[in-house]
Amino acid sequence: MPPTVVPAIPAMHREVRLAGRPDGELTVDHFTVAEVPVPRPAPGQVLVRTRLMAVTAAMRTQMAGMRLPMASFVPGEALWGSAVGEVVAAPDGGFMPGELVHHPYGWREFAAVEESRVRRLAADELPTVAAHLSQGATAWGALRRAAEVRPGDTVFVTGAAGGVGSLAGQLARRLGAGRVVGSTGSERKAARLRAELGYDDTIVRGAAPIERQLRRAAPGGIDVLLDTVGGEQLTAALAMARPDARFALVGALSSQLGGGPGGAPVELDAGLIITRRVLLRGFGLHAHPDLPQEWTKEFGQGLREGSLVFPHALLKGIEQAPRALCELTQGRHIGAVLVEL
Repeated sequence: MPPTVVPAIPAMHREVRLAGRPDGELTVDHFTVAEVPVPRPAPGQVLVRTRLMAVTAAMRTQMAGMRLPMASFVPGEALWGSAVGEVVAAPDGGFMPGELVHHPYGWREFAAVEESRVRRLAADELPTVAAHLSQGATAWGALRRAAEVRPGDTVFVTGAAGGVGSLAGQLARRLGAGRVVGSTGSERKAARLRAELGYDDTIVRGAAPIERQLRRAAPGGIDVLLDTVGGEQLTAALAMARPDARFALVGALSSQLGGGPGGAPVELDAGLIITRRVLLRGFGLHAHPDLPQEWTKEFGQGLREGSLVFPHALLKGIEQAPRALCELTQGRHIGAVLVEL
């Protein structure tokens, strides 16, 4: 096998910074692209050349400047997020130049990353590098561990065209669900969810009250909810919950895309939760460090045999990263939204 050729390290690189906290709809004017010196890795760090990065709805919330479970972005400083790249310098010898790695400092062409925050990626684990940036581990963990999908279950997935939801329908099927229903923002997306991504029926936000549509799509009620939205959709799901239903809550897009928590408060009927013995469980990937490896094995097998697909949009060039996040918040894409640097 020929030796890996590591490209020369330039003196300067580009990074995307938050220009100011958005108040209302996110636009490209809320970002700046700055040219800055390539960082030098300190002891215990490696220098990584970023090849691909992901944008997610949670990033809109991190711009709001309020108390969150994760750190907020700071105006005037570079953003960060899930990325894949190659090691170009490793002073301590823990990594080798040319190794493919996952790291948490996207939004910049080069990153000096603590070795503890770099995860090696085997070249043959997944058919494409982009697949390493799927949100499938969240969908897999929420359905398999939090909601414990069982054969014959009726599953409702909110935000079904997003990075989590576009894989959740396929995975619910893989776990034996008898009926899978998903919500989305347009009939164009709904048609693709039904045709390609494992959904039996769909609910289109704004077409009619959510609960009325859910009663039509799942007349017998639901056993499992994978919720990425919250708000009215969570309320409707509770109204349709069967006894001993299991709800896995992984996101709150109804407030995230409005700028932060509290933007779309929801009242839950405690009487329904009690009498129907509904389990509501929050799920976050950070609490399951073993899941990425488990998911990668499952995902790789599914992609190779054709039983799973990875819907995603790919924009090219770091200067397109602001547009990528704006388009995600506008619901322009199906699946993950990635940027190739």
